[in-house]
Amino acid sequence: MTEVLFDPASWALIMAVGLCAGFIDAIVGGGGMLTVPTLLSLGLPPHLTLGTNKLSACFASGTAAYTYFRKQLFNPHFWLQSFYSTLLGALVGTIVINLIATQWLEKVLPLIILGVALYSLFNRMADTGDFELPDSSVALRIKQRLQGFILGFYDGSAGPGAGAFWVISTMRLYRLNILLASGVAKSMNFTSNLTSLVIFIYFGQVNWFIGLTMGSCLMIGAYIGAHSAIYFGAKFIRPIFITIVLIMAINLGYNAWLN
Repeated sequence: MTEVLFDPASWALIMAVGLCAGFIDAIVGGGGMLTVPTLLSLGLPPHLTLGTNKLSACFASGTAAYTYFRKQLFNPHFWLQSFYSTLLGALVGTIVINLIATQWLEKVLPLIILGVALYSLFNRMADTGDFELPDSSVALRIKQRLQGFILGFYDGSAGPGAGAFWVISTMRLYRLNILLASGVAKSMNFTSNLTSLVIFIYFGQVNWFIGLTMGSCLMIGAYIGAHSAIYFGAKFIRPIFITIVLIMAINLGYNAWLN
């Protein structure tokens, strides 16, 4: 594992970003679009950044998933097919990303983050208001398997914005209310994060001290964010979230491609 030394200002940034990312992630997803650029900008290598981010992300996604489950906004039995497919996709995606050269990943990762930020900026997430789960069918199970594997693979191989993709796709595929979609997103995020973390640990790409520090702050932010989402909704945070992500993604892209 690479030795990383930060000054007090860097640790303060890690904790502040952790709180904000956990809060945002629990509401609309995409907290990794803040944490990953932050860790990269502080000098962590790409693979170590992704592995450390998975450790911290487990805190946020686990806290938010448990909160949605307690509020009866997530039905584990109904989403079993999604769970298995997400686990498999994350396993494959994480193995693939650990075989990719660091120099190539340094160029591609900022583009992925910028692309996700632009998609989130122009995507219109209209709330359906539907709190009823759809009837079980063969078509439903196929959708769950495909969605789970694709998003699990993406979360394992890159990750930024995976929560937002889960919310958006779940609302559109199953015509669900944003709160139910967020419950699914956080539960599947936790599945892919934990699966991916195990693989990154195997490859030695996790900085435990940074990950646990940021993860503790993410957990606090996620607890506040999940309760805020349930009571107030997500619209008030989205413009700030997208603005911050765009600035950080453009900065990373400049450093990787032009500097």
